[in-house]
Amino acid sequence: MTDMQQLEQWDRENFFHPSTHLSDFAHGKAPERILETAEGVYITDKQGRRLLDGFAGLYCVNVGYGRKQVSDAVAAQANKLAYYHSYVGHGTEASITLSKMILERMPSHMSRIYYGLSGSDANETNIKMVWYYNNVLDRPQKKKIISRWRGYHGSGLMTGSLTGLEVFHNQFDLPLSPVVHTDAPYYFHRENNEQTERQFSAQCAASLEDLILKEGPETVAAFIGEPVLGTGGIVPPPEGYWEAIQAVLQKYDVLFIADEVVTGFGRLGSMTGSEHYGLKPDIITLAKGMTSAYAPLSGSVISDKVWKVLEEGTAKLGPIGHGWTYSAHPICAAAGIANLKLVDEMNLLANAGEVGAYLTQSMQQAIGDHPQVGDVRGEGMLCALEFVEEKASRKLYDPVGKIGPQIAAALLKRNVIGRAMPHGDILGLAPPLCLSKAEADIIVDAMKEAVDEVYA
Repeated sequence: MTDMQQLEQWDRENFFHPSTHLSDFAHGKAPERILETAEGVYITDKQGRRLLDGFAGLYCVNVGYGRKQVSDAVAAQANKLAYYHSYVGHGTEASITLSKMILERMPSHMSRIYYGLSGSDANETNIKMVWYYNNVLDRPQKKKIISRWRGYHGSGLMTGSLTGLEVFHNQFDLPLSPVVHTDAPYYFHRENNEQTERQFSAQCAASLEDLILKEGPETVAAFIGEPVLGTGGIVPPPEGYWEAIQAVLQKYDVLFIADEVVTGFGRLGSMTGSEHYGLKPDIITLAKGMTSAYAPLSGSVISDKVWKVLEEGTAKLGPIGHGWTYSAHPICAAAGIANLKLVDEMNLLANAGEVGAYLTQSMQQAIGDHPQVGDVRGEGMLCALEFVEEKASRKLYDPVGKIGPQIAAALLKRNVIGRAMPHGDILGLAPPLCLSKAEADIIVDAMKEAVDEVYA
């Protein structure tokens, strides 16, 4: 048995992979890939196959692979101080510096950042802070959280409940009762073909208001949404959507959590999705782009308004009873500092805006007229193609979810990685923000060939 065969055997016999068909993988019916090296926008597996990573891992390797500035910062911090906790006022130079850097990049009304390790645990923190906030304000009934169908906010108990995708609910006894869902801002899936984007946005806002009134405004604590729907299909908001939604939230005193795990730190060509769309959230969720995944780190950024109440609560109740062992881990914080410096030095916000627009436009020109390509959409360095059975009527496939994986497999044959999105026939792209126009052309050419192959 070769070393490679031994690794593959150990993998199938010992490793519980997330988001994987467990039976097929364990019995060798599903593919595996063992990765070895990476540089720029490319990853290389142990068999020497070099692949253009059109999804930046999971939307997260923003600065690209192999950035020595980040790995050197991690090594230096590990040698200096590998760990200390951040409970009861303990800090490190790395965690304090990173906090300052992040708050400088957030909307001006944001006040403090709490650290976790993933977007999931950050949103768990956010929900606890929302509940604590309303308890301090003596509003014990105001606890429900409104999320949106097709939103993605994590895989925990509450965060999996917030996620509006059935695959994250099935057989897990989710969603839990404090979570209710409202309409997705998915203009391509509108029922009325004649509806304008603004009319559809008004409909979404009216549906949200109806839900709040049905549940009782005195029971609804917060609304959570991604500036651009991510895993639910890479769906930019229709015109006027966020303006209409925020007006409803303000009317009923509902806190707004902007989940910027994907959109934070440049992916839209702006530092945050909140800046990009003119949002004024009460809490911002961060992760992925904070370290470009060189180390696990997430953040809950708290607004001035919420922070004042949290302070008031501890004045009454004593120290806040929330914490993670690895909050503000110094190695992760050091990675974050080096990463954010690189985002600035490489001018990645401008590149994401320019090359991202080029990628989406080139994709539209190359295959937008294909009879089964129903929609080509994107914002910044996000792009998606949605495949349909009939173009004019936007008739979706029944059952859905068969074409997307075929396109992804055909794309992979051409050494480009794209992602078949769940609950749809959608192929998503979210390359590293350092992608060049020449590399965008490689993706577009491979996509055209893949679509032609699948529909041949």
